[in-house]
Amino acid sequence: MSDSTQLPKEPTTLGHPTGLFYLFFAELWERFSFYGMRALLMLYMVNEIFKALVEKDVAAAAVYASYGSLVYASTVIGGQISDKILGMRSSIFLGGVLMALGHFVLAIENDIAFFLALALIVVGNGFFKPNISTFVGSLYEEGDVRKDSGFTIFYMGINIGGFVAPLLCGWLAAEYGWHYGFGLAGIGMLTGLIFFWSGIKKNVFGNRGLPPNQEVYERKIIGVPQKTLIPIISFLSVPIIALLLSSWQYNYVSNIFGVIGISVAAYIIYIMFKSTLEERKKLFMAVLITFFMTMFWGFHELSGSVITLFASRNVDLGGIINASQTNALNSMFIIILAIPISLLWTYLSKKKLNPRTPYKFGLGLVLAGASFYILSKSGASADENGMVPFAYLFVMYLIISIGELFMSPVGLSKITDLSPAKVVTFMMGVWFLSSAYAFQIVGFISKQLAIESTDVNVGGLETLNVYIDGFGLIAQYALGAGLIVLLFSPLMKKLMGNIH
Repeated sequence: MSDSTQLPKEPTTLGHPTGLFYLFFAELWERFSFYGMRALLMLYMVNEIFKALVEKDVAAAAVYASYGSLVYASTVIGGQISDKILGMRSSIFLGGVLMALGHFVLAIENDIAFFLALALIVVGNGFFKPNISTFVGSLYEEGDVRKDSGFTIFYMGINIGGFVAPLLCGWLAAEYGWHYGFGLAGIGMLTGLIFFWSGIKKNVFGNRGLPPNQEVYERKIIGVPQKTLIPIISFLSVPIIALLLSSWQYNYVSNIFGVIGISVAAYIIYIMFKSTLEERKKLFMAVLITFFMTMFWGFHELSGSVITLFASRNVDLGGIINASQTNALNSMFIIILAIPISLLWTYLSKKKLNPRTPYKFGLGLVLAGASFYILSKSGASADENGMVPFAYLFVMYLIISIGELFMSPVGLSKITDLSPAKVVTFMMGVWFLSSAYAFQIVGFISKQLAIESTDVNVGGLETLNVYIDGFGLIAQYALGAGLIVLLFSPLMKKLMGNIH
């Protein structure tokens, strides 16, 4: 019986499959744990793990970039294992257990435990993240008009978790210690697992999410069933990943991604040679869209690294929030603006004025550039201690969040539309890998804006000038890229054909 089999009388809640709301809360709490930990991560590394190093910013940037890259790259492997062996239920549960363990291990005050915890989260995310979104899609039959609104509800859960987590975990870390903040993130992940498990027990998912082939699931390799062997291998991979992360001086992860990048590029070129002219045009556009999205995420994900350090060292937060809590601003704006911007596209479509994808991507990059331009001008309002008003950071997050809503919701669907059927799964893997490469951009920029000091209270006009100059350069690159995309958008429209 296939995963898409419907129950004779499927239970519904608010007009949607009841399973949606169990997945909603599972994802909300998983994102709570992920973003709660991320809000603390860079500050924790700079102030605790690497506090004795002069190059503590460089070390923290290298680990943060490697961690982020591996987190997103792991989804490609985890998704494949789920599709071929485990199924979505087992993958989500295994991933959730690994991530919960990772967050709780982070609460241990020990450097070795720190890297093991990050590795557990990397492996766990690989199983959890790609499967829960797919699971939501499986709740609806093909052509079900409720599907889009179902995903809207689901993604609202992501942003609620992303908004609340930095506020609560950041407050706990500031008031009681870092490890209380990390511990709360672990409780969040455990809560998500409980919601998912209760949904299985109540049979709200029907027969969906089971292993695709029970025989393969039970098949023994070296005397161990694959359903048992995969969790064992997953746990055994944790020390290896921890070693890669802890050896930040040697750039092992960056070198691995360099080899992968060259290999992927070579294979795409090979596919293009084998494709028809029409397929080649669309595939070229799929590659371009992936490249632009990688660039945007590279600037956007600075929020968890350089911008958090900037908020800590050079932004007068006025006692309203602390630096880690500023990570909640992006999700707050997404929650506020997602529906209005969606309604805007609907309105423009009726007027036949809805911009094609290249224009939206160009505008998204321009908005990213404008957001960093705002930060680059904050120095003019600095006080004698090099502290700038919080309003600059607030407006920066508002603008880049609008840019995100211009680009992110349409990207994945366009990849599936533009890719030839024979390589669509491969191109979706490339799309997920693009987020991993975005963190390599984050790492590169963060190292350029690194402050050399062993003083935990580092700040002032000297550090402000480093950040302001860096934000100005980022603004130039993002604005330049956006304007180039807008300039060539008419040509890109032709390459995309009838795909909007």
